Amino acid sequence: MSDVDTLSVTFAALADPTRRAVLARLRQGEATVTQLAEPFAMSLPAVSRHLKVLERAGLVSKGRDAQWRPCRLDAAPLREVDEWVKGYRAFFEERYDRLAAQLAEDTTEHTEEP
Repeated sequence: MSDVDTLSVTFAALADPTRRAVLARLRQGEATVTQLAEPFAMSLPAVSRHLKVLERAGLVSKGRDAQWRPCRLDAAPLREVDEWVKGYRAFFEERYDRLAAQLAEDTTEHTEEP
């Protein structure tokens, strides 16, 4: 994926609630496509299409265990998402700190008035 914007591919994969639910299930451990499809009102091919998107983003890998192809979570691409979000987290924390200081100042001013 060297020529591909991996952050965009990861966000695109995470944009769908079904794919996020699949990832949440895989946090608990490996699962087959059939097991992953159980909570959804969709066909196995539809679930497989979602899995292909997650695989292209590097978030899911499939193993081989006899006739089974268990899927597993690969959270490595989420590190890049976390790094990207960290910059915004610092931005918002600074704003919250300024807001807290302003509120504390306003509270002090109002309690000092006769």
